[in-house]
Amino acid sequence: MNWFGRKAAQGSARPALSRVYGAWSAPAPLSFEAQLREGYLANPIVQRSVRLVAEAVGSAPVEASDAGLAALVAATSGGQGLVETLASQLLLHGNGYVQILADGAGAPAELFALRPERVTVEADSRGWPVAYRYSAGGSGVTLPAEHGAGRTAVVHVKALHPLDDHYGAGCLGAAAAAIAAHNAATKWNAALLANAARPSGALVHDPGDKGVPLSAEQVERLREELAEGFAGGANAGRPLLLEGGLKWQALSLSPAEMDFLELKHSAAREIAMAFGVPPMLLGLPGDATYANYREANRALWRLTVLPLAAKILGAIAQGLRGWFPGAALGVDLNKVPALVEERMALWREVSAADWLTADEKKAMLGVG
Repeated sequence: MNWFGRKAAQGSARPALSRVYGAWSAPAPLSFEAQLREGYLANPIVQRSVRLVAEAVGSAPVEASDAGLAALVAATSGGQGLVETLASQLLLHGNGYVQILADGAGAPAELFALRPERVTVEADSRGWPVAYRYSAGGSGVTLPAEHGAGRTAVVHVKALHPLDDHYGAGCLGAAAAAIAAHNAATKWNAALLANAARPSGALVHDPGDKGVPLSAEQVERLREELAEGFAGGANAGRPLLLEGGLKWQALSLSPAEMDFLELKHSAAREIAMAFGVPPMLLGLPGDATYANYREANRALWRLTVLPLAAKILGAIAQGLRGWFPGAALGVDLNKVPALVEERMALWREVSAADWLTADEKKAMLGVG
């Protein structure tokens, strides 16, 4: 059972922030699909972070030990690049499954990425995965882990989960509390704009000498008239006409409420950190970790994109060694635009080393 399945089993579990801020409480999503709707489809920071990393991994220049192996990896899976799809699945779910489809002669014809939330690992008595159950549309099919000849049938790529033997942990779960806070802040800002971008005030009734309070019908009528005639951006600045001893008293934002925008930015930075994206690349204020955009982009590739690409390509290469002995896949660092400055600096240093032979210099640079 993965992280999302465990959350569904717990049922009443809530994000940590819902216990800290008593006025705001949001129940935890009950499924991975609900997590995606709230955390990915409805949150621009998560969506941009995932797309930034996944598209970079998918566009990384791949070098392969065999031309047929390179063609398999370069083909699309379900209309999307295989490597990009797996990168997105690992970031969000923590697991990626690649089914190796063979042709009539038994040779691999296509690599198809399965949706990870539909896959269940079936293990033997010793705990080793022997099959994968794929469920969709109320029905399911069991896919063996290996073909009859002992060749891999399904490649399982997973992120580290120290408490689970069969499933990985995605970044979406680690960022759940920050995502909930960011979404709540967005809704709060939208509600503020709907009320003329200012806090609501209070109608104070002064009965005067008669001392007669407003009746329940009068209070309800006042509430309806205010909602219809003065709420919303179209009614911003519209004057109030008060009668019957009513006075308007404006209410100002408290310092805690005014700090709500900073809470949103802080939550956005936490989300970016969970997905391994420098906040500067997302245009978030208050981030001065990197000197410039180019340095932040280089850090993204070195710390996030290249390790994720190595995990995906290494798993695929290992799964295909039954057909391609000694299969190897990797990223050609010489063709990564974000690392051009690093390569040029290395070339200058190696070229200036007079004590190295020409062959030794080529070996250090990975050429020839």
